[in-house]
Amino acid sequence: MQDKILATYVLMDLLFVVCGGLLLIFALVTKSELTQTPTIQNVATDLLLNECPLTAAIANSVLVFFTFLVSVPAMVAPMTRGWLKFHGYLVVVCAIFTMLIGLTIWFDTLKTRQNLSDIWNAQPSTTQSLLQQRFNCCGYNNATSPPFFVPDSACPNPLAAAANIGCVTPFVNFANTFLDTIFTGAFGIVGVDVALILTVAMLLKDRKEKERYRHIDEKQGTGSF
Repeated sequence: MQDKILATYVLMDLLFVVCGGLLLIFALVTKSELTQTPTIQNVATDLLLNECPLTAAIANSVLVFFTFLVSVPAMVAPMTRGWLKFHGYLVVVCAIFTMLIGLTIWFDTLKTRQNLSDIWNAQPSTTQSLLQQRFNCCGYNNATSPPFFVPDSACPNPLAAAANIGCVTPFVNFANTFLDTIFTGAFGIVGVDVALILTVAMLLKDRKEKERYRHIDEKQGTGSF
């Protein structure tokens, strides 16, 4: 039974560190992409990702790697409980950290329209034009109200722009779907953390029982002399 519990613990611990690696890769790749010139294909995602807590994600992944290293003595020493408890506490911290990141993104989705309005107004006309071409729209609310549309291939003149929709609706729909995917992924990682915490608790209980039985055997062995 102990071997099965330990094997489950090792498996969940490996899955835990893999999630940390994926989180780190995602954050570093995203930061690298944000330094590149925006295009029609990536302008919307880059603007949204730029608002995500990428630095916090990197810090969280580093904490995950440290937590995994702490688990190594717990796996190598078959009866130790001190390292295992410490590892469990660190996993709880990682789970809370990741949950806060996910909740931060989730809370942002509750005010997407206002956030995107601020993002739109902060962009130069070239970026606004890319967004218009990306969503085939003109202006943020519409072509005739500020912020006004930027003349481009999607909105070549005021007449064509007035006949087109504003960018707010397609941009908001895209942002909600995209951010939903990100914070769902974050909560999925929290699920892995919770599963690892449960396996830590199971292994702690198993080792405690084994230690108690060992002490009983030692006392019985001493009393027989």
